[in-house]
Amino acid sequence: MVVLGIDIGGSGIKGAPVDLSTGRFTSDRVRIETPQPADVPSVVKTVAAVAGQFEPASAVGITFPAVVQHGVTKTAANVDGSWVDAPAERLFAEALGRPVTVLNDADAAGVAEVEYGAGKGVGGLVVMVTFGTGIGSALFIDGRLVPNTEFGHLQMSGLHLHGGDAEDYASDRVREAEDLPWQEFGERVRTYLRHLHALLWPDLIIVGGGVSKKADRWLHHVDVPTRVVPATLQNNAGIVGAALLAQRSVAAA
Repeated sequence: MVVLGIDIGGSGIKGAPVDLSTGRFTSDRVRIETPQPADVPSVVKTVAAVAGQFEPASAVGITFPAVVQHGVTKTAANVDGSWVDAPAERLFAEALGRPVTVLNDADAAGVAEVEYGAGKGVGGLVVMVTFGTGIGSALFIDGRLVPNTEFGHLQMSGLHLHGGDAEDYASDRVREAEDLPWQEFGERVRTYLRHLHALLWPDLIIVGGGVSKKADRWLHHVDVPTRVVPATLQNNAGIVGAALLAQRSVAAA
């Protein structure tokens, strides 16, 4: 079954049809820059433009960088404030004329990694952490998603110069803004993941987001008392996970 996945990010909105038997794209990914400001009408229009590059899909999964409850976006940490309490699922379904499933972007990436990638077959507690504009997280217990964790907003003592918020200390956005050397970025990630580990004691931590493509430059600086591995699907994980959950939603309806 081929389902369309669309990943809404702070800098780009990306989409591709996904073969759910393999977790691979069936055609090249399409990317359009995220409109600024990324308000509700502008993002809906851009998502429709991305979807319009492909044949109509039976269902569409869309990731969003926010807490998503019952199809409604509840937060807007890194997007326009107009998305708070927006009926995202209904708005996208009306624009695309197809059943739509909307979910948190890190949750989608984690679902893909657990189904097809670095977390496949791993029992116990697994955490996916994505480093991008912010820090996203996804939590799994024996393969089952616990949705809408917001571990990127953990308040960490000793980080007062960064406001105490984890993603203002160790996100990829901060790495670029402060022009951090890879070693220093890795040390910041280590500090953050050690704090996360002390709270959860996971069996596995998967690191994703665009920076996972360069894991060989910084991951060896991350010493945490559990296994830490880069995402297998890298920056495509959100699209794949969104498509998979859209198919599951349609099947359960």
